[in-house]
Amino acid sequence: MTRLLRFHLLAVLVMSLFSAALPAQRVMENLGRGVVAVRSSATEVFISWRLLGLDPATLGFNLYRSTAGGAPVKLNAAVITGATNFTDGNADLTQNLSYFVRPVLNGVEQAPSGTFTLTANHATEPIVRIPLKPVPGAGYSTKFVWVGDLDGDGEYDFVLDRLAPFDPTNNDIGLGDQYVEAYKRDGTRLWQVNLGPNSHNTYNIHPGSSTISMGMYDGVDAYDLDGDGKAEVILKIANGVKFPDGTVFKDSDDTHQYIAILNGMTGNPMAIKMFPLDFNAEGSLGTQFGVGHFKADGKPSVVGWLRNRNPDKSFNDIIVCWSWSGGTTIEETWKHLIPAGTAGIEASHQMRIMDVTGDGRDEFATGNYMLNSDGTLRYVLPGVIHGDRFHIAKMDQSRPGLQGYGIQQNNPSGLLEYYYDATTGEVLWRHSTTPGTLIDVGRGLAGDVDPGKPGWECWSFQGLYNGPTNTIASSDPALYPYPTHSIWWDGDAGTEGLNDSKIEKWDPAHPTTTKATPRLLLLSTYGAVISNHNPMFIGDIFGDWRTEVVACNADYSELMIFTTPIPTTMRLYTMAHNPEFRTGMTTKGYMQNPLLDYYMGFGMSMPAAPKIRYAGAATTSSSVTLQAESAVIAGGVLIESNHTGFNGTGFLNFPVTGGSAEFSGIDGGAGGPKTISIRYCNGISKATPRTGRLLINGAAQTITFPPTATWDTWATQNVTVTLMAGTGNIIRLESNGQDLANIDEITIP
Repeated sequence: MTRLLRFHLLAVLVMSLFSAALPAQRVMENLGRGVVAVRSSATEVFISWRLLGLDPATLGFNLYRSTAGGAPVKLNAAVITGATNFTDGNADLTQNLSYFVRPVLNGVEQAPSGTFTLTANHATEPIVRIPLKPVPGAGYSTKFVWVGDLDGDGEYDFVLDRLAPFDPTNNDIGLGDQYVEAYKRDGTRLWQVNLGPNSHNTYNIHPGSSTISMGMYDGVDAYDLDGDGKAEVILKIANGVKFPDGTVFKDSDDTHQYIAILNGMTGNPMAIKMFPLDFNAEGSLGTQFGVGHFKADGKPSVVGWLRNRNPDKSFNDIIVCWSWSGGTTIEETWKHLIPAGTAGIEASHQMRIMDVTGDGRDEFATGNYMLNSDGTLRYVLPGVIHGDRFHIAKMDQSRPGLQGYGIQQNNPSGLLEYYYDATTGEVLWRHSTTPGTLIDVGRGLAGDVDPGKPGWECWSFQGLYNGPTNTIASSDPALYPYPTHSIWWDGDAGTEGLNDSKIEKWDPAHPTTTKATPRLLLLSTYGAVISNHNPMFIGDIFGDWRTEVVACNADYSELMIFTTPIPTTMRLYTMAHNPEFRTGMTTKGYMQNPLLDYYMGFGMSMPAAPKIRYAGAATTSSSVTLQAESAVIAGGVLIESNHTGFNGTGFLNFPVTGGSAEFSGIDGGAGGPKTISIRYCNGISKATPRTGRLLINGAAQTITFPPTATWDTWATQNVTVTLMAGTGNIIRLESNGQDLANIDEITIP
């Protein structure tokens, strides 16, 4: 290793350790319980629901069923404190069955969740079906689906592309305009955007300026960007795009492209910004979108990977990060240009967004390189060029940080696949053939499929290897899962394979082809269509922590959401509240399954609560109110709701000493003195104030909470503090001998 490389790796590690000391607390969706029910047999209904990322460890649930609109009946004899699923074997399946849960905290039932209704005489199938309306013209199909809570009810709705059929004499031309549509979960179509004549060029390497969902490009996304509890839709637009209100976007230059933030309920634009004009002389840019958390304030941003082609068939790349917090202005946070021929840079066909440093801010990766959260180059993987698949996750429970695995296409050095430290870019092992032999490996996958070896396996058509030890488990591709997608389906900690229409599970104990990958489910049995090996979406949409797979039927008249009907004993928070998994749910490209930032596999330890806070905090033009239950808590602090009068979903109860609650990413505006208001309750029988510590960006001061009349009586304590300018402020409360008070919320001007 050269002195320069040693210095670079040391610098990366030092920066990682320093930044990890002040982790950003990212804002994520304020989800509901996602109750779902499917008929799992002739006599049984399987019901599951979400455990949320910030739910207390002691939270339990009661499950209720209403038959044909009748009075709800509780189904569980004792509070459900384990896995969030239940099998109902006593239901009248000839009637409509409505299910909901009530969380139970400290023996007290909380408000009911939303309701899911299984219709009378429902088919025995692990599917939720959502009808789709026809679009103008025949033969339209759908390639991708995006999810977001468009109406603010805490449950996911759906955004999808509608693609015109290709000209039979030229697959690079579509016979009609492309569309983007939004649907609620009940099948209500909210709106439709017509992408206009510039969407007709469907050449998948250099598509039209408003063309979406071709080749490695998408051009659509959905996420709650401004934290109001409702998702926006992100869309690439150009001249001729027609919005639901009838307005048509105009630009005299068809090569000019824009990012538009659409209202999720109406589809009409709220903010529009032109793409960077770098490389504009070479024409319009193919586009991938993703959502990540790149800033210190913890709020989400959109990252765009923009690419066009030169006459010599080389490519120019722009990686750009945009932020939008409401209003009509979209901020370009950073931009990274990669002109054709940039030494060492070889892009892949998709992006990965994840936090490899532990500072709460995401990095961007594609192919053989990674960008820091500020858009600067972090590393280039030595000796690695272009490959069609790569994966970054916690693959080794015994090694710090995240690990990566990727494959190669025609590497002159003979490199076939590689396994690396995703934080530093150090390649840990390589598999190669004779230099000068060009092999397109094509497919590669990672997941924990062998319970006999610690850590994940990594495999391609070159063999199945244990990642941490680089030991081979099988060298015959016929005897291990086809390397397409990994999902979690059957209820254990290992991964299952999604191979075209087949959900499979590798059994390393069986040496024969017919038994090595027994099939758990065949999606096509139910009429699902899988195009080009990929479903339309993979992720955790509802139910417990396991994966849903979204496909369409043959004529694209309904979404078919496959959800597991298999009981599990594992209690895990929803993967949609895991930061890396949720960012993976926003990316497409050459589609790859989302992955986690904690170790998920055989012999795993239970993951810690994610460092997040929920979107939808109450805001005014001059202040923001943070619900205390969204804080990062430690030292025995409990989230409780056994008294009345609190706001949000609960309040914080501190131990006598050692407890802490921390909020990060606080906006201090221009900085300087601010008076913050802390809503609290101190209902002790004797009139004794309680004193603890308030820390502002690490600077401590004493804070005292006078008594209140009862534990149901709330008061406000105003404290003057000094905040820094910008969004990097941290507020922390600590108990240090007097138990503090119950804390409900903090309002910051």
